[in-house]
Amino acid sequence: MTLDPDRAEDFIRANTAVLSPPHVPEIRLHLADEAHELWLKTEAELEAIGLPPPFWAFAWAGGQALARYVLDNPSLMAGRQVLDFATGSGLVAIAAASAGAAHVLAADTDPFTAAAVRLNTALNGVEVKMRVEDLIGQPIDADILLAGDVFFDRDLAGALVPWFDRLTAEGKTVIVGDPGRAYLPGGRLQKLAEYRVSVTRALEDAEVKQAVVWRWAPAAT
Repeated sequence: MTLDPDRAEDFIRANTAVLSPPHVPEIRLHLADEAHELWLKTEAELEAIGLPPPFWAFAWAGGQALARYVLDNPSLMAGRQVLDFATGSGLVAIAAASAGAAHVLAADTDPFTAAAVRLNTALNGVEVKMRVEDLIGQPIDADILLAGDVFFDRDLAGALVPWFDRLTAEGKTVIVGDPGRAYLPGGRLQKLAEYRVSVTRALEDAEVKQAVVWRWAPAAT
């Protein structure tokens, strides 16, 4: 059985509530909470109903930190072309659009994120374009790439590092939000800000995560 992405908006409305992430209270999102079965489903149960892991249903610590930084530093976004990579709920993309970016593209590989981004941008009254595609390794038509909480998987990190290195060598700005995930590389990051972000113990190992916003530095030659 596979859930029909064309019915994704109905599914999202039925399995989430409209909430504001704790660290970004000015943004509203359709998020899963304890009142919805989606919160409790295991990966095997999700697979049985044909639903990829619903990363779009949660405001992850790295994404909250990155969105907070973007909103607090609108001069960095003003008039710029921005890509929100692995957008999930669209939180960081919405923050970039709210901060005055000229154009924001949200990208993810999960078709359900397109529906989540449509619903969430409508809640916040901003315009964000969406692309359901794996962009890793591709050139980007953007000045800034934003990536919230993407270093949780070894293989993914291994693909991201050379891509981010290449983009920065081309003059792109890459900014990452991360709460200390295992595969965040050291040695090429410049700290921009640090936040204590409230999260849920259902997803994390603590109720508050120390999340850092980093600027990706060009690889040493």
